[in-house]
Amino acid sequence: MPDDEGHPNVAEIELGPVLAALADPLRRRVVRELAAEPDGAARTCSSFGLPVSKATVTHHFRALREAGLIQQVNRGNSRMASLRRADIEQRFPGLLGIVAAESEE
Repeated sequence: MPDDEGHPNVAEIELGPVLAALADPLRRRVVRELAAEPDGAARTCSSFGLPVSKATVTHHFRALREAGLIQQVNRGNSRMASLRRADIEQRFPGLLGIVAAESEE
């Protein structure tokens, strides 16, 4: 069962929702940028500079969180996002490498 913030536990991360979340190019960009960071690195949602409204940014990060790709924690008046690298590698070995290798369009 997902936690209070909507993060599924490792066993609940399923391929369908992960692929659906990664189907959007902006969400793949977020995952690609987080994959390039050191393990455990966290960034604010606004640091990605997505060219969409704040409400749409919230939607994209919720999709990534609920799919199990990112972990988000509140830090004051912002949210920090980090890649659930070990969890994704455990469930779908090599998937993050494929996303990280994709060239930016």
